Amino acid sequence: MYCSVGPAFGTRQRNRIHIGRNASIALVVCLAAFACNRQSARSQTERIAILRFENLGSDAGSDWRGRAFSEIITTELMGSPDADPIPSNRMHTFDATFGARPVSAPGISTERVLALAAGASRIGYGDYAIRDGLLQAQLTIEDPRTGKMIQVVASSAASGEVIAAASGLARRISRLTGAYGTRNAQTVKAWIEALESGDAARTREYLEEAISADPDFGPPYRLLAQWKAQHQDRAGGLSLLEQALARGSRIPEVERARMEVEAANLRDDLAGRQRALAALAKLEPRDAPTWRSLGDTALSRRDYRVSVQAFQRALEVEPGDTSAWNQLGYAAAYAGDLSTALDALRRYQTLRPADANPLDSQGDVNLLAGRLREAEGLYFEAAKKSPGFPNTPELYKAAMARLMTGDVAGADGLARQYADARRAAHDPVAEYFEAQWWWVSGRRKHGYQQLAAFARGAESGPLKEMASRAYAELAIWSLVLGDRAAAEQMVQKSVPIAGPPSAALVLLARFLSQPPASSTEWAARAERLFPNANQNAIREASLAYALLLAREFQPASLLLKQMYERAGPSSDESVPVLLAWGWLDTGHATEAAPLLRWNPIPQLTGPSPFVSFNFPRLYYLRGLAAEKDGKPDDARANYQLFLKLSGPDPLMWGEEQKAQAGR
Repeated sequence: MYCSVGPAFGTRQRNRIHIGRNASIALVVCLAAFACNRQSARSQTERIAILRFENLGSDAGSDWRGRAFSEIITTELMGSPDADPIPSNRMHTFDATFGARPVSAPGISTERVLALAAGASRIGYGDYAIRDGLLQAQLTIEDPRTGKMIQVVASSAASGEVIAAASGLARRISRLTGAYGTRNAQTVKAWIEALESGDAARTREYLEEAISADPDFGPPYRLLAQWKAQHQDRAGGLSLLEQALARGSRIPEVERARMEVEAANLRDDLAGRQRALAALAKLEPRDAPTWRSLGDTALSRRDYRVSVQAFQRALEVEPGDTSAWNQLGYAAAYAGDLSTALDALRRYQTLRPADANPLDSQGDVNLLAGRLREAEGLYFEAAKKSPGFPNTPELYKAAMARLMTGDVAGADGLARQYADARRAAHDPVAEYFEAQWWWVSGRRKHGYQQLAAFARGAESGPLKEMASRAYAELAIWSLVLGDRAAAEQMVQKSVPIAGPPSAALVLLARFLSQPPASSTEWAARAERLFPNANQNAIREASLAYALLLAREFQPASLLLKQMYERAGPSSDESVPVLLAWGWLDTGHATEAAPLLRWNPIPQLTGPSPFVSFNFPRLYYLRGLAAEKDGKPDDARANYQLFLKLSGPDPLMWGEEQKAQAGR
């Protein structure tokens, strides 16, 4: 398996070790030990995975019952205080790691490793057969840490009563169980067939059949709504969920809460999603994924207090969840609680001592808090843990941390070490990075010339795609320097050699290089160039940059506010700075100041083509905000840092002159 960082923050996946479809005995032993370690803090409640049952009868047409037993028992155990069941869909999130198995095969041969990877401390596997008109089933509970069978139970019911037979097994292994969502056998069969169908059309038919047979059974509504959304019918999916929710208490409260979450997803309603997840978490307080989803959603909405609490609750249930420890670190850092942030990331480090990412994340939260020397050291330590050091992007992040202190020479040394290592590794675009470094560190003329030389040398060879990107980036740099004619020339060079990887940047540069216009015309141009709904993000970003370049700060601020409210802190860290810029230029200094609190975390991919819009402008804006707030010493310090990092080449709009006056 491989270890990966959290979905919103961190750096990249590392330490990949491929495992084939047939896991070795040694792997099973290791995963059993891993499951044991994960449960050390939770000895009272065992995590149990009920695998798909095996059909020992001669009727292959009853194979669907194998999944039905697993699903029914797992669902009913969710109401038990002494069992913590792992749903099958959670186990199967590890399919990408271990390789997909035949979905209808017995779980004992296909799902055991998945259960261990999901943290199971108990594994249940069973079989069934129809004999003499009875559905007879047996379930064995095993402790994977010892390999011993600790319980064997049996149940029987009439041949068509799979719900009764499964419920009988659930009651024999737990003192208190909940009720399954339906007693209709036809509904159960259609639901299971939908879960295991590999045909999209048949899946829809099965789900519709399940709903028709029992309209008060909730799960098929959610899956069918997802199916509709995946087939470009979000409105149909939302309508279906609203239809189900209208049935009120006939559908259990917890299932209605899940539907509310799905409905918020279809509406792209982050606030509604957070409310629905909070309600669901109260109903399922031991469900770690729900708490993690709440933490992620609250973090996206910058509701840091709720995010921290949610990740902490998730970790009470799953103390071995490295992704949640990582996310907690960032949430706490943005909440202003550096101590909690670092404690979380050090715990992450103890769980992944050989991984560079815990150190990288610690570097990030120190950088956010302004502890730049500490951040640099942690980035450097992370780089040393990464394969290929010093040809590792964490070294670039260390260089940026040093640059933010104003030590340009020291930052140059770190950046040079990184660039030299890339050259030694025969990286053909090391020169590209070096040009970007000259630009971002204030030597704009030198950086511009070097990137132009790279583009000219690469435009007719195998690197013409990178040359196209370089010309597009030069166009953007030209606009920042106020030279629209040069920007148009660079765009003309980039277009003929563009390919799929560079197309978006080339298109954006071409858009920005159009002749000056009013804000209304810029908006119309953006609509014409990006007419589709799935292009909203690039349309808004393009228009925001165009408005800022045109010094149309009022409409730019309105657009950037919308972008800021929809995007979490990890999505584009330039947006808060750009919004603060717009607000400061429209007389909203009070609103701007909080947006300038955090240092932007450097991207592992190197400087963005648009970095000039927010760096080192961040320090000029901080100075301006401090000046307006009556803090002359803070203003002076930020103006001085801005001037130092701006270098000898002028930026547009005379910001150096304003900073000189403030200094």
